[in-house]
Amino acid sequence: MKDDFKQITTAQLLSNLYLIKAITIALICAVTLLLSMAIFGMATKEDNGTFVALFVVGVSCGAGLPLQFINMKKIKAELESRK
Repeated sequence: MKDDFKQITTAQLLSNLYLIKAITIALICAVTLLLSMAIFGMATKEDNGTFVALFVVGVSCGAGLPLQFINMKKIKAELESRK
């Protein structure tokens, strides 16, 4: 995977880095919103089926966050090696 970044120009790497950061921020916001709604709903409502499903979806979406951070770290390392 590291060899893939060596074939990409610096401008493309910077563009990919900014795009991954934007996607990560949006994903963090969405996961936070989903989990907060699910926890609030499970705590205050009697019918928990919908909120349990919402909680599972939030946790599942959060599973992609470490991959985004790993990709950002690899791109930053490649950019540092080019300086």
